[in-house]
Amino acid sequence: MIDVIVAGGGPTGLMLACELRLHGVHVVVLERDAEPAAHVRALGLHARSVEVMAQRGLLDRFLENGRKFEVGGFFAAIDKPWPDRLDSAHAYVLGIPQPVTERLLNERALELGVQIRRGCAVTGLSQDEQGVTVELAGGDTPAGEGAAGGEGTRLRSRYLVGCDGGRSTVRKLIGVAFPGEPTRVETLLGEMEVGVPAEEVAAVVAEVRKTQKRFGLGSFGGEVYRVVVPADGVAADRTVPPTFEEFKKQLRATAGTDFGVHSPRWLSRFGDATRQAERYRSGRVLLAGDAAHIHPPTGGQGLNLGVQDAFNLGWKLAAEIRGWAPEGLLDSYEAERHAVATDVLDNTRAQMELMSTEPGAQAVRRLVAELMDFEEVNRYLIEKITAIGVRYDFGEGHELLGRRMRDVQLKRGRLYELMHGGRGLLLDQTGRLSVEGWADRVDHVVDVSEELDVPAVLLRPDGHVAWAGEDQQDLLAHLPKWFGTAAG
Repeated sequence: MIDVIVAGGGPTGLMLACELRLHGVHVVVLERDAEPAAHVRALGLHARSVEVMAQRGLLDRFLENGRKFEVGGFFAAIDKPWPDRLDSAHAYVLGIPQPVTERLLNERALELGVQIRRGCAVTGLSQDEQGVTVELAGGDTPAGEGAAGGEGTRLRSRYLVGCDGGRSTVRKLIGVAFPGEPTRVETLLGEMEVGVPAEEVAAVVAEVRKTQKRFGLGSFGGEVYRVVVPADGVAADRTVPPTFEEFKKQLRATAGTDFGVHSPRWLSRFGDATRQAERYRSGRVLLAGDAAHIHPPTGGQGLNLGVQDAFNLGWKLAAEIRGWAPEGLLDSYEAERHAVATDVLDNTRAQMELMSTEPGAQAVRRLVAELMDFEEVNRYLIEKITAIGVRYDFGEGHELLGRRMRDVQLKRGRLYELMHGGRGLLLDQTGRLSVEGWADRVDHVVDVSEELDVPAVLLRPDGHVAWAGEDQQDLLAHLPKWFGTAAG
């Protein structure tokens, strides 16, 4: 039997598959599309996602294919400088197109032994106390893993995770409600060639964006541009892409020119719908990424939120499968990530209001812009957007408790270099502590850092601080909460 089937081969599903394989879990990724998407939806990774890649030894690959930026404008497109003193050793945005991110994660998944099957759509499922039966349309099934069922195929796994997007089939099949607000404002997005000089494009965009922040043209190099423009109302069927004539009409209505656009490569539309799954788990089926939450793309948080969902879920699901997970560990995925997504939904709602052209919204926008001149306000909002301000509720304790540990410099290297295997880590500056009984799950590193003013920290595999202190008995009381019973 397969351990985990992941429905959806985007960044969330691929990241989850990689995390599971670090623990030897048998993973199959099912992707509906026969070929990877070539169009660019997301444009980069925020600081926390950059940290995630560093924690798993992938950052060099991403840096080779992206560009570092320290620019403002991420909160509601309010143009303020990149804040100083962000709590990260990777305090930048990495500009990297989504297809490249998916390619790099796909390559890593294959290196780790993940089975990826394209052209496989989930059409049905059922579950019992032992596992989940998944019905498919399309794709091939190796002998011994599935049984023919009519024109489709059935696969059996211990768990199923739906990472299959905002219109998630998995979510619908398990009957999880997706409450929230429908689209009120729609935006057109496409890739096409532009027939006027770059200087003219830049001048018009600068003028229009003084009032309309949902408009922009960005060059991919040469004459091909990514074009974003407000739509005329909301389409009756939002799954149908806009026509090229509709696109040109909206460019003229918004900017007074269609820039001579031609040769469209891809046309789409997106809305400002904001929804969140009522629960992230139903028995042996879980949800992650856009299958669990959707929101406007303001601030560029969507792909990042999904990758970070996977980073939180992977080690917990692996622990459940491997048999050492303490009671409630898998359920902590929903408890922690549902709250984070709720906060993201709220900040995107706020950003959309601030980007409205209505006089009242513009007045509030001017006030928020003034407040962002205070360094602490600017930093707070950017740490929210980049997710390095996330703190899980682990109860009372040290100020680091629940926060992820930054990539501190140690005497013998950097912290994240020690976390590539996805295990827990005790960073011990005293040399007096022990994780005996948990050595199969937790690495013990004796080293010192001038950046760390606590004697020792116990880190979960996702880098969040589970304990801080120097008392061995206190440590022994906290280890079972996250890493289960000590080995005999």
